[in-house]
Parts: sequence; C-alpha cells; structure tokens
Amino acid sequence: MKALVTGAPGWLGTRLVEILRKQNREVICLVLPDVDTFYLNKIGAAMFKGDLTNAKSLKGLCEGVDIVFHCAGVIHPRRVQEFYDVNVNGTKNILEEATNSGVERFIYISSNSVAGINLSRDKPMQEFDTPHPYKHYGLSKYKAENLVNQFFKEGKIKSTIIRPCWFYGIRQPERQTRFFKMVKKGKPIIFGNGENFRSMSYIDNVIDALLLIEKKDVSIGQIYWIADKRPYPTIEIYRTIAKLLEVKNFQPRFIPAYVSNICEVIDALLQSAGLYQKEIHVAGEMNKNITCSIEKAEKDLGYEPIIDLEEGIKRSIEWCKVNGVKI
Repeated sequence: MKALVTGAPGWLGTRLVEILRKQNREVICLVLPDVDTFYLNKIGAAMFKGDLTNAKSLKGLCEGVDIVFHCAGVIHPRRVQEFYDVNVNGTKNILEEATNSGVERFIYISSNSVAGINLSRDKPMQEFDTPHPYKHYGLSKYKAENLVNQFFKEGKIKSTIIRPCWFYGIRQPERQTRFFKMVKKGKPIIFGNGENFRSMSYIDNVIDALLLIEKKDVSIGQIYWIADKRPYPTIEIYRTIAKLLEVKNFQPRFIPAYVSNICEVIDALLQSAGLYQKEIHVAGEMNKNITCSIEKAEKDLGYEPIIDLEEGIKRSIEWCKVNGVKI
C-alpha cells in the first residue's frame, strides 16, 4: 500500500517514514516548500510540496495513495490561531483531498490533551470517557477528531484515531534535548512532590500501533490510547534520565505545586488574548496527573509496548551521541 505521511520532517513523521522505507513501502511526504528534505530524499521517500492550510496546494497529493498517516500538527505555536489553522482546518483540507482521491484508510494522530487531565489520580483515562480538552491545543485536536469521525460516519473514508501521550525517543527535537540538558545539570525544577503520574509514549511503540491499526479492520472507526505499558511518577522520569546521563549529584528543586497552578492561570489568560508562551504552558501542566489505559489497544490490536522508560531514554541518549546532538 502506498502511504502518505504528513508531519515529516517532524519527529514522529520522519521516524515513521524511516520504518516504512525499511519495509520497502512506497512513501510520499507532504512537506512545506521551504523545508529541508535531504534526509527524506536520501532514504527514498517522494516529496510533495504543499501547505495543509492551503487547500489548493494539496491538489493531486493523494493520487494513488492507499493510506494517510496524518502526523502533522502544531504543538507550540506563536499564536493561538495557529492551532486552528493547522490542526483543524489543515485536517479538514487533507481529509477532503484524501476522500476526493478515493483514499481507503486515514489514521489521525491526536493527543492526550483532547481528554484533559485525570479526574482521579488512580483512574486512568479511557476511550469512552467524556473529553475535557486542555487549553486551545486540546480543543483544536478535539475539533480535528470530530472532523475525522464525521467523514467516517458519512462513509467517505475508513478512519482511526490514536491519542499518544508525552513523546520520547530517537530523533528527538530540540525541546526534548533541552529537557535532558536541564536534568543533566543536576538541579531541575519539579513542581509539587514529583509523585504525579504521567503516561508516556515511546515513539517506536507509537509506530508499532500505527502499523497494527493499518492491518486490523477492527480498528476502523475507533479511537485508541497509545502509551507505554504503565504510567510513571514524574520523579521517576527525571531520575531515569539522570541515571542514564550519569549525573553524579542529582538534587532536583521541588517547587510548591501552587506555582504550577499559577502558571496554568497565566497560560489561560495569555491564550484568551490569542498569545502562547511555551514555557509557561508546560509549567502549568507539570504537576498534573495525565494517564491513560491502553487496554483497548492491547485487546483489539494486540498492541504490546515492549520499550519501557529506561530502555527508551537509553536509546534516545545513544541516538544523540551518534548524531552529534549535544546534551
């Protein structure tokens, strides 16, 4: 099956293209006109220059395509409107182009932010829970999910939605490397006592799920949470990174949880004014419990996330060393 991947040369998109090409799959990537595509070309992917926010630029994109992996999206923009331009309108544009071209399957990579935060520390979120989108990013992904579901219910395309959590893994972007550097200095900030739980999604585990979905008809019309086998306390995430980076004197600075709550309020005020500040947004959610159950994916798909936190962080660090990314 010929695959279209949006979101390359981003983190998930590029890794997905790598794995598809290792399987000798024919892959086409939707890329912005000014993006460096050297590596994607090197591994044998075809390029289509276009912009999700410009429907006319997508004409012909899906000709001969059997399946779309829609990985593209804005996570940390400069302005709130970009969430809706790319995550909502962009998804609508690619859906329309795919259906007009007779594409059979459409897999949408959504986010845990659609569901929000856990109502109870000990109750992981599940697919049937009522969504409570977290801020404008979560709302934009929720609106995109609704579009995907609408096209499916109208019989236009066979779709599946996945909700990964906090990504980690090889080919990590600058923001993740920055986090590693903070931990390596030995005194990273932790809001609260660090015992809040976070589900995390090792990037190759996510791709395993995508490839299972492609093969399983039971996945059509469904939503799946995709994450590691278990959630991790925030302090465990920090300590694992510190251990693998061989930090000698690891002494995190524990900041009262209410500081994170203040950041959340500031984030909400900024976003209500149409502005977005990445550091404040991240600080505002770092004391929250954000966990999910992967039971449905395990049952329906045979999903088995074999890479855990320690192994995944180890692979991330090794990838950085091999590719000259300084931590």
